[in-house]
Amino acid sequence: MSVPLAAPPAASADPGAVRRLVSRVGTMCLVELQKLRRDRAELLTRAIQPALWLLIFGETFTRLRAIPTGSTPYLDFLAPGILAQSALFIAIFYGIQIIWERDAGVLGKLLVTPTPRAALVTGKAFAAGVRALAQAVIVLVLAAVLGVGLTANPLKLAGAALAVVLGSAFFCCLSIVIAGLVLSRERLMGIGQAITMPLFFGSNALYPVDLMPGWLRVLSHVNPLSYEVDALRGLLIGTADHVWVDFGVLAGSAVIAIAIASALLGRLVR
Repeated sequence: MSVPLAAPPAASADPGAVRRLVSRVGTMCLVELQKLRRDRAELLTRAIQPALWLLIFGETFTRLRAIPTGSTPYLDFLAPGILAQSALFIAIFYGIQIIWERDAGVLGKLLVTPTPRAALVTGKAFAAGVRALAQAVIVLVLAAVLGVGLTANPLKLAGAALAVVLGSAFFCCLSIVIAGLVLSRERLMGIGQAITMPLFFGSNALYPVDLMPGWLRVLSHVNPLSYEVDALRGLLIGTADHVWVDFGVLAGSAVIAIAIASALLGRLVR
């Protein structure tokens, strides 16, 4: 009596599925980055605000010694926080672009293609990360000119780049989630402006967590921006010893945000 062979696992039935998904994510990312090539001046204009934070706030508080940061000069302490802030300000309004694409009919056409919604969102999320990286280079160069003691280790610099990409991916997807809920540019702009500064001031970007009141310390511990800043400090100036925890939180937050944003994407075109 012959025994029927077991069916192969679903994953092995289509060995190219993962490769196609990665290819589609990469394609969407490249499409998003093509838009940046047509407006290179945007990088310079967006770099003005973080430059002012470093030049004015950083230099002034370094002289005042108003915020204790131990043996680390305050400007060195601040630079990774401003780096994360610049990435946040780019990513948190990415949902406006999604709404514009909906109004132009582009989003509807994308959603009827075979490309999974998760691939669309992931492509946009990592395109936001690459945009943030381009601006991060400007901030890092300025920090180096101001005398910040940055690492020259290429592996640590690559890790810092990954932290910026993961943090930007999360906040980009958060913006897409808000867009999927409010459905209009005006509401998204208002909510984005309302949450940007609390996210920034409720993190460890400007001051150590130990100086915060208890309630703000709790908010800091659930704020992904704090983990991005902590990872950047550990990699760029060597002040943290739990970088792997930071990356775990950033990666987990990005995956969850991509899943939620993908689920809400269709709501924009109903």
